[in-house]
Amino acid sequence: MNDNTVLHYYILSDSIGETAQKVAKASFAQFPNITTVSHKYTFISNHETLHSILEDANEHDGLVFMTIADAELAKFAEKYCIKTGLICYNLIQPFTLEIARRLETEPSAISGAQYELSEDYFDRIRAMEFCLAYDDGKDPKGLREAEIVILGISRTGKTPLSMYLGTLGYKVANLPLIPEKEVTPILYEIDSKKIIGLTNSSGVINKHRESRMKEYGIGTGSKYASKARVNEELEYAHNIYEELGCPIINVSDRSIEESASIVMEVMNLPQRI
Repeated sequence: MNDNTVLHYYILSDSIGETAQKVAKASFAQFPNITTVSHKYTFISNHETLHSILEDANEHDGLVFMTIADAELAKFAEKYCIKTGLICYNLIQPFTLEIARRLETEPSAISGAQYELSEDYFDRIRAMEFCLAYDDGKDPKGLREAEIVILGISRTGKTPLSMYLGTLGYKVANLPLIPEKEVTPILYEIDSKKIIGLTNSSGVINKHRESRMKEYGIGTGSKYASKARVNEELEYAHNIYEELGCPIINVSDRSIEESASIVMEVMNLPQRI
C-alpha cells in the first residue's frame, strides 16, 4: 500500500460495536500512513438492513469487522461474503460456537450480553464517580479510600490514566506534586504499595505545557513551561517517590492503555473486565 491508499472499513454489530471498533483500531495502528474511512453500523436487527450494508461494503471493497451474536444474521453475512469475496471477520461467532461445542450447550445469542447491568457494571460506575471526586487532589481524604493513588507533576497524564483505570473498576485518586505546595501528610500514612509515581521526559512535558499555554492564549516562554522549571519539578517528584518507596512509571511514548496495563502489572491487580 502507498500513502495515498484509502481503505474503507465497516463495523457491523447487533450491539454497540465497541469490540469490533477496538480490534479495527488496534489493527490500523500498525499502519500509521494509510488513510481509512470508517463506516459504523450498530444494533443491526434484520437481514434487509444487513444486506444493504454489505452491498455498500462490497462496492468499496471494504474490510468488515463484525460482532453479531445472532446466529442467523451472522450466517447470512458470512454467506454473502463467501459469495462475493468480501473480506469479513466475525470476531465473536467462531469462539461462541467452539465454546458451545466443548460444553455441549447453546449460546444465549443475546446482543451486547457483556453490557448487562450487573453488579460489576455498577461497580465500574462507582469507581468512575470516585475518580472524578478525587481528581487532581480535590480532596486528599480520598487517598485513604483509593485502591490506586497516582502522583505526578503537571502534564504527566495523571487524570486520563486515572479515568481509564476507573473504567476498569478501580477507585483511583491522583495528586499533583508542586514544589511550592506542601504534600498532604496523608500520603505518608497510607500503604506505599498502592502509590504509583509518574514521570516523563522533560522535553515531552515542556512541549505539553507550551501547548497548554497556547490554549490559554499565553505566549511561549512562561516559567511554568520552561525546561528549567520542568527539570526542577521532576527532581522534586523523584525525591518524594524515593521517600515513599513507591514504583515509578515513565509514561513517555506510552498510550494510556499501555500505562494502565503496567500499573496493574506492577501492583499485581486483577483484570476486572
